Amino acid sequence: MPNAHASEKTKAEGDLPADEARTGGPKLWLAPYRLILASTSATRRDLLAGAGVPFDVISASDERAVEEEFLGQGGSPDDLARRLAKAKALEVSSRNPQALCLGADQTLSLGGRILHKPADLATAADHLRMLAGRRHRLVSAFSFARGGAVLFEGDDVAELTMRPLDERAIRLYLALAGAVALLSVGAYQVESLGVHLFEKIEGDHATVLGLPLIPILAWLRAQGCLAL
Repeated sequence: MPNAHASEKTKAEGDLPADEARTGGPKLWLAPYRLILASTSATRRDLLAGAGVPFDVISASDERAVEEEFLGQGGSPDDLARRLAKAKALEVSSRNPQALCLGADQTLSLGGRILHKPADLATAADHLRMLAGRRHRLVSAFSFARGGAVLFEGDDVAELTMRPLDERAIRLYLALAGAVALLSVGAYQVESLGVHLFEKIEGDHATVLGLPLIPILAWLRAQGCLAL
């Protein structure tokens, strides 16, 4: 008479993904190739790592030349984020053709004007004066490439309204934030002290931080890269 318990155990093991059966533990990443994040952003690295996705980081070349050429041809702020994400993915993919490369970029626009990361605290103060009491737009774009070809692109938008800020509030915020204020467009990080600057945030949190995780994970899942 067969052992019912042994039969049930064998079936349960057979239901596991192949890499789980080999290693004896659950694995999220199923693709036979590695994922490369083509971004130097620590926030993007933290977001992807927090989702449990294994990846390597290889930075793309400075994209400023791509930006200048694109805007010189009349490109829009929204399209710029998509263009830069694509450029990053393709550039890193050309050097790592067997890997799946994820490029990402974000633009902040205020009335059609693009704001970059402030070079110093004086510039950060100027940016905060411009943003205070007004609504601005963040476009976070991503692009997947492999073998030097784009496989999929997408983006998401968030709208943020900064509360009115007087000079005392701006000086206090920058004194508290210090050099961290120079690491992001707009001179703020909503995941930390920057949240004090806002009266309304419309959009996905990961999009605000620069990496639209929901559509990224959905595409990876559809390609059979993720077990979950």
